[in-house]
Amino acid sequence: MSAPANAYEDLLESASAKVLRHVLPLFLIMFIANYIDRVNVGFAGAHMKADIGLSAAAYGFGAGLFFVGYAIFEVPSNILMQKYGARAWLTRIMGTWGVVAGAMAFVHSDTSFYVLRFLLGVAEAGFFPGVIYYFAQWLPQKERGKAAAVFLAGSAFASVLSGPVTGALLSVRGLGLAGWQWMFLIEGGFSIVLCGVSWVLLKSRIRDAHWLTRDEQGALETYLAREQAEREAATGAHVPVLRLLRDPQIVLFCFLYFAIQLTIYAATFWLPTIIRKMGGLSDFQVGLYNAIPWMIAIVAMYCFALLSAKYRFQQAWLAVALVIAACGLFASTSSDPVFSFVAICFSAIGFKAASSLFWPMPQGYLDTRVAAGVIALINSLGNLGGFVAPATFGYLQQHTGSITGGLYGLGVTSLIAAAAAFLARNKPSRRAFADDPVHSGAH
Repeated sequence: MSAPANAYEDLLESASAKVLRHVLPLFLIMFIANYIDRVNVGFAGAHMKADIGLSAAAYGFGAGLFFVGYAIFEVPSNILMQKYGARAWLTRIMGTWGVVAGAMAFVHSDTSFYVLRFLLGVAEAGFFPGVIYYFAQWLPQKERGKAAAVFLAGSAFASVLSGPVTGALLSVRGLGLAGWQWMFLIEGGFSIVLCGVSWVLLKSRIRDAHWLTRDEQGALETYLAREQAEREAATGAHVPVLRLLRDPQIVLFCFLYFAIQLTIYAATFWLPTIIRKMGGLSDFQVGLYNAIPWMIAIVAMYCFALLSAKYRFQQAWLAVALVIAACGLFASTSSDPVFSFVAICFSAIGFKAASSLFWPMPQGYLDTRVAAGVIALINSLGNLGGFVAPATFGYLQQHTGSITGGLYGLGVTSLIAAAAAFLARNKPSRRAFADDPVHSGAH
């Protein structure tokens, strides 16, 4: 019995390794393109202000509108993806966001800026849960966590690359188009090319993967089918998404992720403005300086991951990271732009580490009946922080000439979130649904 069992395990391990080698690099590149198309407006803002008269308030509001469209359509997109399949839906997402991202080159007014930023959020909605869903269809549970961790780490690398790449493209000229217009066209065009690549490389079904042997396909399909049968037997009926909010822990998770995203996107969209205050820097140099906090954050994320694995108290590590973020934000209110930049670098240690420390908590707390829905729910509601932060900062910049009040507000929010982190649970629980006959599988 042991020999066939060992052979089966070897086939499963071999198949999982091949899946990771074939799809994870592509997903990382897609994530980088996704992130750059989402945040490149932070580098174009100053040029758009000069060329089309875009005000600070309009820039902040429009930058944030992306996340409104994203939040509204995240869950519907997730539902449609399950109907049409991850391969087709991820390809659709890339194609539409590439077209909208490229169309940003032709923004000519506040209204057109608002419309396209909202549509970009609509187009990108569903990308993150789509990738997680693809992992669930192709990888055993024990491999999914590793794949998701590598995929999420891609956000830090995307943050590093976005500055130098976008800064360099801003210097492109020709055909009567400004540098910021070429930037949008080239980066949007790259996403459209990726759309075609993803259609060719991604497969809808395990049996279509020619790079797996027949035995590997069979082992993987058998294992995943057994996993699905166990999941259905344990969970009963599907849980409506809105019903998830009856669980206070899920509401808490939404708040924690909202607070983290609030700080991340405030830095993302306004850091180039802070850097430019140091004076005498070209667009490419601004991009290089912009990469520094995110490079530091990558090291911090790795160190926090090691510490949280060795000394297991996820809530405490999340709280520490949020306190570090708060201290850096308070210090960044200095009138010295160089000191403010250094403080933001320190703050990045906290808020990026907090992002990676957060996800194991809801994943550990939830049982399989709600895990997929909660990922989409937390991601969509939490990402509304990406609307609130830039919109608020833009309003403050427009009406007070300073974003100091916004930085203080972010610092206070991070401290509140640090305290709230100790209320979060990361152990499995079914109690939130145990008394509901629909969710417990009774009829």
